[in-house]
Amino acid sequence: MQNRWFLCLLLHTLFTQPSSNLIEAVSKICRDEHIITQSPLDFSNSKLYNAHTALQAWKSSITSDPSKILDTWVGPNVCDYKGVFCSKLPGTFTVAVAGIDLKDASLEGTIPKELSLLSDISFFHLNSNKFIGTVPDSFKDLQSLSELDLSNNNLSGPFPSATLLIPNLNYLDLRFNNFVGPIPEFLFTKGLDAIFLNDNMFDDHIPDSIGYSTASVITLANNKLTGRIPSTFGYTVSSGIHQILLMNNKLTGRIPEEIGFLTQLEVFDVSHNALSGQLPASISCLSRIEVLNLGHNRLCGVIPDLFCSLKFLTNLTVSFNFFYEITQGCKKLPSKNLGFDFSTNCISGIGERPQHECTNILDSVDCLRLPTPRSLPCKRN
Repeated sequence: MQNRWFLCLLLHTLFTQPSSNLIEAVSKICRDEHIITQSPLDFSNSKLYNAHTALQAWKSSITSDPSKILDTWVGPNVCDYKGVFCSKLPGTFTVAVAGIDLKDASLEGTIPKELSLLSDISFFHLNSNKFIGTVPDSFKDLQSLSELDLSNNNLSGPFPSATLLIPNLNYLDLRFNNFVGPIPEFLFTKGLDAIFLNDNMFDDHIPDSIGYSTASVITLANNKLTGRIPSTFGYTVSSGIHQILLMNNKLTGRIPEEIGFLTQLEVFDVSHNALSGQLPASISCLSRIEVLNLGHNRLCGVIPDLFCSLKFLTNLTVSFNFFYEITQGCKKLPSKNLGFDFSTNCISGIGERPQHECTNILDSVDCLRLPTPRSLPCKRN
């Protein structure tokens, strides 16, 4: 039975011209076997027929549908299928599938390669389901796709490189899956506006190309990334990054001075890493920063007034580091407010660490007091 199903599907895919006399013979065989109940003649155009082929292949690969969504996936009217959205192609009267939205459906199964037949979809939202396996290489053929959300599933394997070949992709969300391996350099030069890769198992270093990204949001948190934070920030003309989330990785080294070039940055979270050394003075260039979380690292030195006087700063966390001094301007902040946490450092009288924990760190070269530069570089020359 399974071989006959695939044979019928293949024949229907190959012979899609309405004038083909073979269609009727193939359709009769498949109907007699109760395998395929539609022929190309049942559809107003080939795009809807291809969509039917793709969606029925996907339906057969889904193993659990507790909400009974797929009960609506019957017959040739694919635009009536739940989660499927159709519209007329620009400048034409041709109706095609324009998007898929099956979020929060608790579907289980795999993502079949036949979905590449949905060549006109602009959004594909599959977040909060239980899909397993990999992202098919055929996704590179989704020429119109601009939003791809596969978050909160059980997908695995290396970074799905096919997504980087989708020409019009603008939004990529792969968070809360089981992807592994390095993050490709090309990801940050593709022109994406939003990149969500948090809560996977990506490892290796952060590509230097992150400094060339035009994205407004980059989240790489809760992975296994190692090495230094790249010093390539600020190379893009706009420097329009608003949020960078790198917390809970295994990053080491200093916070690069170049972070100050991101003058549109509003949220910067590098907590729960192994960053060391003193804070770069250029952080004071972050004139729009609202949330600055540096907690749970090995940072040391002085917390200067320049940081604490940032106009829009509402949440500053430097707890669980090895800072040994806080300046008068910072002391005026409402430190009891949950938005400002200086505790568990080497600062006398403010949730101080035991002396023996501070000694070795504070005697290192990285923690020697450095003079504040007269002028701060807030943009590249």
